[in-house]
Amino acid sequence: MRASPWGADSDRKRPAMLPEPTAHFHLHRFAARLEAMGRTPCFWRACALSLSCLSVAVIGCGSGPEGTNGPHDDTMVESGAGAPPGSDGDQNRDGRPDDEGSEPFDSMPADNPLTNPSSGPPAGNLGTPCLVPSEAMPEDVSNPTTVIGGGTPGSCTGEAFIDAVARGGVITFACGQDPVEITLDRPAKVVNDASPEVVIDGGGLVTLSGGGRTRILYMNTCDQEQVWTTPHCDNQDHPRLTVQNLTFVDANSKSEGKYDGGGAIWTRGGRLKVVNSRFFRNVCADTGPDVGGAGIRVFDQYQDQPVYVVNSTFGGAEGYGNVCSNGGGVSSIGVSWRIINSLFSHNRAIGNGGNPAQGGTPGGGSGGGIYNDGNTMTLSLCGTRIERNQVNSHGSAIFFVSNDHSGSIEISDSIITGNQGGSWYPTYPQISNHDDTPIHVENSTIE
Repeated sequence: MRASPWGADSDRKRPAMLPEPTAHFHLHRFAARLEAMGRTPCFWRACALSLSCLSVAVIGCGSGPEGTNGPHDDTMVESGAGAPPGSDGDQNRDGRPDDEGSEPFDSMPADNPLTNPSSGPPAGNLGTPCLVPSEAMPEDVSNPTTVIGGGTPGSCTGEAFIDAVARGGVITFACGQDPVEITLDRPAKVVNDASPEVVIDGGGLVTLSGGGRTRILYMNTCDQEQVWTTPHCDNQDHPRLTVQNLTFVDANSKSEGKYDGGGAIWTRGGRLKVVNSRFFRNVCADTGPDVGGAGIRVFDQYQDQPVYVVNSTFGGAEGYGNVCSNGGGVSSIGVSWRIINSLFSHNRAIGNGGNPAQGGTPGGGSGGGIYNDGNTMTLSLCGTRIERNQVNSHGSAIFFVSNDHSGSIEISDSIITGNQGGSWYPTYPQISNHDDTPIHVENSTIE
């Protein structure tokens, strides 16, 4: 497995030990669940005015020793008692690993207009929501730079979308009151000097389609054709790309050469955030040892900060899954992820031979839901379900290889079950990793 050839590892601070959850914490979580179901209790509104309620955003569980591993069989694992020996969980229930810093911040449920869509699975895992840190919330789109369309479906075209992405800024749609699908004939590409912020908000009504022929969205700070803006393109803070309240379908990046993988979205540099979005039937290269990410492929986030994926679905039901050589849902090299209240199911990694490719094979076939390769990186899951994904080689749910053995996995309030195929499961079933990779589990099921 190869590490990222770009970017330096960032130092991380581990905060002081946090207290055990209090009754206020559980009240706060219960209110969050009601909010996610569209029911806002009176005490939830009052809670916003209470200092005691504000304090729950930073309450979590203490950290366990690094390097501990869990059972090596296929029995069901549930944390507390089933967590790795000596670990009581390293992830707070706001989706924030303990090592992300201890300063207070806002944390709440994220509004999601795709919980009951007119077609296809909903966006996100709607079962037991984790709270969402403010940085991962949907962006404000009340003052858009560009509004695509004039109020009718026919006024919302692929060409208009491509032009809007090139201009940057905040992009919304006015395509009428009903859901609309916009089909592209080529990728929309972010121009790096157009705007430091690129926010694309579909309002829960817009589907972007590659028509089975093209990738949908591309951002690359190190692509000179999209303009170099700094002498350190692999570590710059902009553009910051957010996609929210959108559906990405039928993208196909198989024809891409230099920047392969990333069926629907391919990004390098700046920051990426995905909120309330769905990824259906996207594909990338069928084979290759390190190519991947039918939904999303990512390289080089600014100062090694994580990609946020919140309330989003990759696949979600039979006939909606995404397919690539590796990483049926998402793929990255040298990148950390914080995946909150999301669903990965019915995705497939169809390569063969692993990475590096075994003799006589084209390589690939790992990471049915998630494929992470690199050095110092963290995969953090909270309120996320990974199920019914398939692989030929390794990691039917998750493939996570930290080449210098410095990476870690955090799993909280999540379910990993029923993923099929592959081998090399040294710590937990359905997760492929070096046997010294710390995997901290809290209140989760892995079976």
